[in-house]
Amino acid sequence: MTSRGWAVGRPGPADGRPLVRVDRPLPRPGPGQIRVAVQVCGVCRTDLHLAEGDLEPRRPLVVPGHEVVGTVDDLGEGCNRFALGDRVGIAWLARSCGRCRYCVAGKENLCADPCFTGWDRDGGYAEHALADEEFAYRLPEELDDVHAAPLLCAGIIGYRALRRANLPPGGRLGIYGFGASAHITAQIAIAQGAAVHVLTRSAEARELALDLGAASVAGAYDAPPEPLDAAILFAPVGTLVPPALAALDRGGTLAIAGIHMTDIPPLDYDRHLFEERSVCSVTANTRQDGVELLEIASRLHVRVSTVTYELDRAGDALADLAGDRVTGAAVLVNG
Repeated sequence: MTSRGWAVGRPGPADGRPLVRVDRPLPRPGPGQIRVAVQVCGVCRTDLHLAEGDLEPRRPLVVPGHEVVGTVDDLGEGCNRFALGDRVGIAWLARSCGRCRYCVAGKENLCADPCFTGWDRDGGYAEHALADEEFAYRLPEELDDVHAAPLLCAGIIGYRALRRANLPPGGRLGIYGFGASAHITAQIAIAQGAAVHVLTRSAEARELALDLGAASVAGAYDAPPEPLDAAILFAPVGTLVPPALAALDRGGTLAIAGIHMTDIPPLDYDRHLFEERSVCSVTANTRQDGVELLEIASRLHVRVSTVTYELDRAGDALADLAGDRVTGAAVLVNG
């Protein structure tokens, strides 16, 4: 038997179709691994960075995709967390070493020897994918496949970014860029009592933000209507860092959520950093981040806006994401 899918051929612009079709032997799970029959896979901006060459592929012809939802259809030796037929999710962090000082301190997102789904290991742009059993997620029954998939990276990273931004209770949060991750994060912040100000170039995204309860919307480089206690930059655009920092009130924090970003221009210390303004990055996630986010999304009935594509149209999904033609999250559906 075989498993068909898409791999990154020669990285380049998404409109040039850097993905190539692959037809490979059905993967066999090793000890502690499960094989998942993929039902859906979210299309993340990290996949776009990989396909376009912003992230160097870790190996030739890797299959991208790390927002995977499917059912267990084979078990490796020693597996006992899941049974055949169980519905599971596979996320970006495929494995951590468990031995380095970061893992020992509960910071496995900073592991010195990690493995990532869809970068080191073949991901979900295929009919089947392997996962370490201990790094797969049980999915709440309230979340259907299509709407659960974006939570597995966009949701988890947004949740971690919100925590890193140190938003005080009832605070004022600025969100720069409003795609898959941002529209999930905004709902969590609003449910926690925050006033959320969305700054994005997309008119459709501004409309969605207002529909979800944002206090205001504006262009990406505009000033929000009030000083911010915290801000999250989701757009991978370095020139947005100075205006986001300038919008912070005293003691505010800017969390940068992307895995890749264009160059950041010089900062003016007095305007951008003085009065204890801070800037921090967000790197991967811990498994606990994922467990907490899935519980919160289920409990709050977080609304995930999706655009679906058949698996055969994976290249179209990436091209639409690159061209800002996706409002919310793109999701590949197998079959």
